[in-house]
Amino acid sequence: MTTKTSSRKRAARTKPAATKTTALAALRAKRAGAGVGDTRFAEVIALIDAARARGYQAVNTVLVEHYWELGAYISRKIASAEWGDGVVKDLAADLARRYPGVRGYTRPNLFRMRQFYEAYRANRKVSALLRQLPWTHHLIILSQAKPVEAREFYILAAIKERWPKRELERQIRSGAVLREARAAKKVSPAVRQIHPTAIDEFKNAYNVEFLGLAVDHSEADLHGALLRNLGRFLTELGRDFCFIGSQYTVQVGDQDFAIDLVFFHRGLQCLVAFELKVDTFKPADIGQLSFYVEALDRDVKKPHERPSIGVLLCATKDDEVVEYALARTTSPTLVAEYQTFLPPKKLLRAKLHELYTQLAPVTGVATREAL
Repeated sequence: MTTKTSSRKRAARTKPAATKTTALAALRAKRAGAGVGDTRFAEVIALIDAARARGYQAVNTVLVEHYWELGAYISRKIASAEWGDGVVKDLAADLARRYPGVRGYTRPNLFRMRQFYEAYRANRKVSALLRQLPWTHHLIILSQAKPVEAREFYILAAIKERWPKRELERQIRSGAVLREARAAKKVSPAVRQIHPTAIDEFKNAYNVEFLGLAVDHSEADLHGALLRNLGRFLTELGRDFCFIGSQYTVQVGDQDFAIDLVFFHRGLQCLVAFELKVDTFKPADIGQLSFYVEALDRDVKKPHERPSIGVLLCATKDDEVVEYALARTTSPTLVAEYQTFLPPKKLLRAKLHELYTQLAPVTGVATREAL
C-alpha cells in the first residue's frame, strides 16, 4: 500500500509538470509563429498590412466626407430658415429609429457636423486636408482651438506628426501654435548649409510640463525626469527621433566626455546631441556643444550617415546673444528653450490675437480664392 501510494503521489506530481512543459512549448511555438512567421510569406504579409491600412484610411475618408455633406445640408437648411433647432432634434430621433445601434447621428453630433462644415467651408486649402484626420481629432480641434489659424496649424501638425488624440490635446493645451509662431529659429549657418531641411524638424521651444519639475530644479533633475518620461519627450521632439543613449561617452585623447542625450533622426539620417542647461544661454555653451558634435562625427558616425547636429536645450535665451554666438561657428548647432509650465490663458489669448492679426491678409486672399 505504501509503495502504491507513493507511486500515485509521484505520478500526481509529475503529471502537472509535464502538462506545464507541454503548454509552455505550445505557447512558445505560437509566439514564434505569430512573431516571426515563415519568411517566404513576408511579401504577402506586407500586402495584407498595407491593404488593412488603406481600408482603415478609406473608412475614415468616407466617414469624414459623409459628415461634411450632412453638415453642409443642415447648415443650408438652417441658414434659409427652413429648419430650426427643433427640426434637427426630430431628425436625430428619426435616424435613431431607422438605424438602431448607430450612435453617430445624435442631436449634438449633427450640430457638430454643421459646425465642422461652417468652420472650414471658406478655406479650400484646409478642406482638402480634412479627410486625413479621424473625426475624433476634428472634434478636439473644433472645441479646443478657436481661432481659424490655430485650427489650421493643428490640422497640419497632426497630419505631419501623426499625433494620437491624447497628444493632440496636450499640444493644444501647451500652446504649440504659440511656440511655432515665435521669431525665426536660431540655428548656425552650418545647419542651413549641411541640413537645409533640418529647420523644419526642430522647434524654438519644447514643452515639458509633463515632467513636473520644481522651480529650482537642477540639471540632474531635468535629465532624470526626461529619462523617466522618455516616450513623451520623444513625442514632443517629433516622430523621426530615435533614442540612442544618456550620458553618452565619447573619448578624446585620454579623457572621457559625457553627452547628456543622443538621438538619431531617421529623416535627416544623422545623430543629434542634446546638451541640457537649466539657466540662461551663455555663448561658451556653444563651444562645448560643437566639441561634442565633432567627437560624434569623428568617432561614432557611420560612413553612410550625414554630419551630426547639436541642440542646446536651455531654460531661457536672449535671441540677440544667441544670434551673435552662432554667427561664426562652423558646427551645425542650434539653440532652443524648454518650458516647464503651460502658458497662462490670458497670454494664450493675447498671442493668438497677435497671430490672427499677422495672418489676416493671407486668410483674406485664401477666402477670396475659395469664393
